[in-house]
Amino acid sequence: MERNAIKNTRSPGRRTLPVALAVVGLAAFALAACSKGDPPSFKRPPAPVTVAEAVARDVPVYLDALGKCVAREVVSVQPQVSGRITKIHFADGAEVRPGDPLFTIDPRPYQAQHDAAEATLAQSRAALSLAKTELARADELIKTKAVSQQEYDTRRSAVEVAEAQVRQGEAAVESAHLNLEYTSIRSPIEGRTGHRLVDIGNVVTANSAPLLTIQRLDPIYVDFTVTQSDLTDVQRNMARGALKVEVRLPDDSEQPASGQLTFLDNAVQQETGTVALRATIPNADHRFWPGRLVKVRLILRTLPSAVLIPAVAPQVSGKGPFVFVVTKDSTAELRPVTLGDRQGDLVVISRGLEVGERVVVTGQIAVTPGGEVRFAEPSSEAALPPAKTTGGAS
Repeated sequence: MERNAIKNTRSPGRRTLPVALAVVGLAAFALAACSKGDPPSFKRPPAPVTVAEAVARDVPVYLDALGKCVAREVVSVQPQVSGRITKIHFADGAEVRPGDPLFTIDPRPYQAQHDAAEATLAQSRAALSLAKTELARADELIKTKAVSQQEYDTRRSAVEVAEAQVRQGEAAVESAHLNLEYTSIRSPIEGRTGHRLVDIGNVVTANSAPLLTIQRLDPIYVDFTVTQSDLTDVQRNMARGALKVEVRLPDDSEQPASGQLTFLDNAVQQETGTVALRATIPNADHRFWPGRLVKVRLILRTLPSAVLIPAVAPQVSGKGPFVFVVTKDSTAELRPVTLGDRQGDLVVISRGLEVGERVVVTGQIAVTPGGEVRFAEPSSEAALPPAKTTGGAS
């Protein structure tokens, strides 16, 4: 038993000798390898990117706002005489011009009043004619003392009274004529009618309730506001001339409509810290509708030879926006930049980039500062999209 125990305790020692020799051999090989030079380094492959070249173009400096369309003229049509509606001459939503008939109120009572006023006027004129004849006769008789001075004065007074009655009769005829004209209600402006508020047979009262509303849609006003911090810039540019305004519908991809800034309010609204402005926009196709919200872009001035790159190129870090600039040796340089206004698919670079420099447009996630890049297929450089110098409000 003791021999077996001793034998078992010795057997592991015999097996450890080859292992120790192997370890020593590996160490010697490692030392030999180290003595021949540094271990090989692994180089990162070039990042696939597309690039675009910075260009110089004249671009506008603008303010974007949300506005509301307002009809230039709004007329509430009311009757000026009382009576029964006998005719309606338009359809709801029709386009009308000044003088177009809208409603007819029963004219017969007012025609009768007009005829009566003319008859009264004729009587007054006849009385005046007689009074003048009697006065002329009295002029001859007063010379021969055939009539007294009192009778002469009475006849002269009768002429004056008759003349006053004629003028009164003429005024009554004119008033009756106006009332007769008021029975035919016509459009005072050019515009679009709303829905009528009365039907044939309704009796209306003078100046009591509107019959119809007409709104002029061409041109149309667009009301919007800017903050008081932008007011000085707006005033400074207004002093140089009329400012251009571009208006776009939120759900419309067409080109914006252009007009001019025509009104600047005379006070800042204390509740909001904004100032109201109004633009006048041509609207012959009735594309813009009163009460509808629109996107407004107020063009303040034009920035000459601004540096533009695709808007997808700039990235943002904790230190601010930057771009990757591709150098001549196809390495990427991280360049801090100052961003300006958006111009459609492009963005203005106010500082940090020169015209002609190439910036990474896609593939930025794989780019490292100072690392190599390769141009991804199919093109070596991404084409710069056309500048939208006066694009719609974003």
